[in-house]
Amino acid sequence: MKLRTFLTTAVAAAAALAFTAPTFAQQSAYKSEYRLSLVLGTAYPWGKGGELWANKVRERTQGRINIKLYPGVSLIQGDQTREFSALRQGVIDMAIGSTINWSPQVKQLNLFSLPFLMPDYAATDALTQGEVGKSLFQTLEKAGVVPLAWGENGYREISNSKKAIRSPEDLKGMKIRVVGSPLFLDTFTALGANPTQMSWADAQPAMASSAVDGQENPLSVYMAAKLYTVAQKHLTLWGYMNDPLLFVVNKEVWNSWTPADRDIVKQAAIDAGKEQVAIARKGVVEPGKPLLAEIAANGVTVTQLTPVEREAFVKATRPVVEKWKGQIGADLVNLAEKSIAARKH
Repeated sequence: MKLRTFLTTAVAAAAALAFTAPTFAQQSAYKSEYRLSLVLGTAYPWGKGGELWANKVRERTQGRINIKLYPGVSLIQGDQTREFSALRQGVIDMAIGSTINWSPQVKQLNLFSLPFLMPDYAATDALTQGEVGKSLFQTLEKAGVVPLAWGENGYREISNSKKAIRSPEDLKGMKIRVVGSPLFLDTFTALGANPTQMSWADAQPAMASSAVDGQENPLSVYMAAKLYTVAQKHLTLWGYMNDPLLFVVNKEVWNSWTPADRDIVKQAAIDAGKEQVAIARKGVVEPGKPLLAEIAANGVTVTQLTPVEREAFVKATRPVVEKWKGQIGADLVNLAEKSIAARKH
């Protein structure tokens, strides 16, 4: 009788060990630190999203997964256009990346850079949270990474050192710093400006020395970087494009985690993404848009376009939309336009 009890216990113990062994083996393969690449640090909503994600993951996994932030795309010597390739190759473990920066590798992400596609935040949400967002996640998975959630850098508004911009004519000959995207070059060329590609590190000294006249960025970046101190005293709200962010993990890193931990990391990304979007929109979605008053208090002339004025920019850049539609994918662009038209305000 005792022998039977002993054998039963021994078999149960062996079964338990066999059941838990893969989990232990899997967890022993965990890295002591996972490197999260970001373009901007925690002074900006973008970096704040990384901090939120890292903290939630650390808490919810009881420290099994520790994420360290690497802002300034420091893991790839500050070259933000190389971030996606580095993520796919495993140089980077995780990233919160810009659709603009990753569009050279994933051409469908140029969708969000189409000028004047998204007239408001409801339009942005209709894309990221609907069929377009699902389609882009599938595209990213095929490209070799694991997308988990959406964040937001924000609507890119234009500032300059010379005058208020109210029409495409006001941009004629103006030297505007842009990111390294062919679509951006096409857009600003169509508006008569002189687009100049340069890194963000080079952009601020260039503005201070008047080597460039202006730039376009979300208001949160404008304020955190204090661009009014480098002669950017004219700011026009034209909302020509919004830059959603993507919370993504390297495929091999993702596969090294237990299914339970994968679920935790994904939910933490979704939660952090929602909070990050709210931070990015703070000050411009509330009545009276308090952020605009704060900007104006620094001696900045803030210009808000009327619908008629905005339409002149839409018309001037329509050929750019038509040109890029084929490269992005006509079906995807049509789905986006349909989703926006059906959005709830």
